[in-house]
Amino acid sequence: MNKKIDPILVVDDEPEMCWILENIIRKAGFPSMKALSAREAMALTESNTFCLAFLDAKLSDVDGLELARRLRKTNCNLPIVIVSGYFYRDDLTIEGALASELIAAFVGKPFDHDEILNVITRYTSRQGKNSPHHGNGFHSHDSLSAAESD
Repeated sequence: MNKKIDPILVVDDEPEMCWILENIIRKAGFPSMKALSAREAMALTESNTFCLAFLDAKLSDVDGLELARRLRKTNCNLPIVIVSGYFYRDDLTIEGALASELIAAFVGKPFDHDEILNVITRYTSRQGKNSPHHGNGFHSHDSLSAAESD
């Protein structure tokens, strides 16, 4: 069976961070596509379907939560993960985004590769050659940090 695997979207204005995330995603058996801006990300979503999105909280053109709102309008079922060195998990802005299900999860920078792999496993079902089936898995209030990701 050769089912098409939807890619994971990586949006960060730092090319090095995109490179790191894309390498972790490849290890999980998924293709990825990167965007260095919110504008580029929105253009990619017009012609592609994604199974998961990692968004930097602070982009050069729009902040990550605003991009999440825009993505949510076009794909309400896309699990969106904010990756940030600016916000903390207990920041009221992040807690509000999790509670409202604007975002599915939060990962703080710096992160451990296993944190990203855990998010990929949690939010991608029946896709990726290395991803075990865990149901659809879109649950609000999820966050991962070094202390919580055991």
